[in-house]
Amino acid sequence: MPMQPDDDSQRDGRQDGHRPVRHETADERADRNMAELLQELRVVQTGVQIVFAFLLGVAFTNRFPELDEFQRITYVVTLLLTVVSSALLATPVAVHRVLFRQGVKRRIVNLSGRLAEAGLVFLALSLNGAVLLLMDVVLSRTSAIVITAVSCAMFAGLWFGLPRVLRRR
Repeated sequence: MPMQPDDDSQRDGRQDGHRPVRHETADERADRNMAELLQELRVVQTGVQIVFAFLLGVAFTNRFPELDEFQRITYVVTLLLTVVSSALLATPVAVHRVLFRQGVKRRIVNLSGRLAEAGLVFLALSLNGAVLLLMDVVLSRTSAIVITAVSCAMFAGLWFGLPRVLRRR
């Protein structure tokens, strides 16, 4: 007897209106979803590491003492947003490792999905904080704010808006 398709397969409709059906058990689906999530986290964690490394390096440059109060606050907030992002994006790995073979994979996948979404929000904020800091130093405060607002809109649209639009189709 075929299993009900998971949410992913229901959204993977084809142009001809037919939707593929996966024939997998709930445990198989949880295993697949966990593997896919862990792969996604590997990719995005690299971005977090790059931003974090950049921010750590900034504090040790000769120009760092020249930053004004706004730039220093932007730096500190951006660094902390990056730390929170890293923690949120790494937590699914830690949870999976601690609860491995405990029979709670579906709960782990559900929690991990929410943690990953929160981590992406903080990553978007930290990337935009880095944009704000760099543009403020390189251009002007007004230009930095405008460019960062456009960058925030881009992230909101691509990372959060687009998936929700596609989910409804």
